[in-house]
Amino acid sequence: MTDLSTTHDEAVTDRTRLAGSAYNGDRDLAARQSLYRWQTPRYDLPGLVAEQLSGVHGRVVDVGCGNGKFIQRLRQDRPDLALLGVDIAPGILADVPGPVAVADATRLPVASGSADAALVLHMLYHVPDIAQAIRELARVVTRDGLVIASTNSDRDKTELDDLWQRAAGDVLGIGRGPARISLSARFSLEKAPAFLSEEFRLVEAIELPGTITVRDPEPVIAHMASYRAWADQHDVPFDATIDRAHALVTDHIARRGAYEITCLGGILVCRR
Repeated sequence: MTDLSTTHDEAVTDRTRLAGSAYNGDRDLAARQSLYRWQTPRYDLPGLVAEQLSGVHGRVVDVGCGNGKFIQRLRQDRPDLALLGVDIAPGILADVPGPVAVADATRLPVASGSADAALVLHMLYHVPDIAQAIRELARVVTRDGLVIASTNSDRDKTELDDLWQRAAGDVLGIGRGPARISLSARFSLEKAPAFLSEEFRLVEAIELPGTITVRDPEPVIAHMASYRAWADQHDVPFDATIDRAHALVTDHIARRGAYEITCLGGILVCRR
C-alpha cells in the first residue's frame, strides 16, 4: 500500500506503540531482518555501511539503532570510531553495546557539529516529522560530515502484499481483503531523496535489488507475523490471516518447489 490513510500514518509513527510493543525487544525486528538470509544476491548491509564510512574518523551516531546490528559490526571493523546508539525504545537497547541513549530523532542529545557521521537506517518512516529529523541530522554532523539513510522501495516485497490480501480475502469470504500496513511508505526509496535534499547538497542513492527464495514457509510467515504490533490496523483478524497465509505459501511451495519474493531496498549517502 503506497498511500497510507491518516490512521495508518499515525500508527506507524506512534511512539507508545513503537517503544511499547513494536520494538520493546528485538524479536519482531530480527524476524524481518532474518528473511534476507535467503536473498540473492546477498548484501552485507552492515559491511556496505562500514565501507561508506571508510573515510570517516571520530564520532558516529546511529539514530534509531534498534537491536544494534550496525553498531556491533562497526565495533568489530572500526574500533577507532566513537559510537553512540540512539533509540526511542529502551527495551530494544538492552543488548546493544554502549554507550546508548533513549531519545527522539527530532531532539537528539548530541551537540551541534559534534558528529562526523550519522546513520538513520530503516527508521525515518517511523518519525512523525521526517523533515525535522533531517534538520536534526544536519545540525549534529560537521560541515563535511556524512549521513547514511536506508529504506525500501514502494515496489519492495509486493508478493507479500498480494499474499496478505489473498489470505485476508479468504478469511473474510471476499475476493481480496484490505491491504496490509506499509511501514516504509512515508519515507520510501522513491520519496527519500526529496526529503534529504532539503538539507543535503549531495544525495546518492544506491539501489539493492534482489530475490528472496525460500523452500520452507516459516521465514515468510515469521516476517508477516512480525507486524503484530499493528494488528489493529489491518481491518481483518490478524492471527487467522497469518494462518491462511501459511497455508497458501505451503501450497505454493508444494506445487512449485519454492516461494519467491522480489526485493528492492537501498541506501542514501548524503553530504552537505
